[in-house]
Amino acid sequence: MANFKININGKSQNVDVDPSTPMLWVLRDHLKLVGTKYGCGIAQCGACTIHLDGNAIRSCQLPISTVKDKKITTIEGLSEDGDHPVQKAWLEHDVPQCGYCQAGQIMTATALLKRNPSPSDEEIEMAMNGNICRCGTYTRIKAAIKTASDSDIA
Repeated sequence: MANFKININGKSQNVDVDPSTPMLWVLRDHLKLVGTKYGCGIAQCGACTIHLDGNAIRSCQLPISTVKDKKITTIEGLSEDGDHPVQKAWLEHDVPQCGYCQAGQIMTATALLKRNPSPSDEEIEMAMNGNICRCGTYTRIKAAIKTASDSDIA
């Protein structure tokens, strides 16, 4: 076990865990931030996506020992009231069905729009590739990202 001081959603947190513990389990089991979901455990589905210094990262394969002083943002830290432009666009386009993948989808879309505020359809498809939606709402996800791109989210 080791003690790690990490920055999560703008707050400093201390956790005492094995250095190889994936951030997904630090978030869910130790910090009770359960918005980030476990999907596959091998970084292939995107349900566990968080931001690490603004970049979309799969937390199921990210050992806490590699985080160091980087800033982590989870779905809980994206917006206190669910009023982030991407979250609002998600609702406007009725994207969620079962909802399981939505936190990872939203975190990936938000990172894309921070890098590229006006992505083309192809750029959206490339960025979102690998974020699996069991309900198949990909068309609505793309429409929501296009709507959110009209907002100032930077």
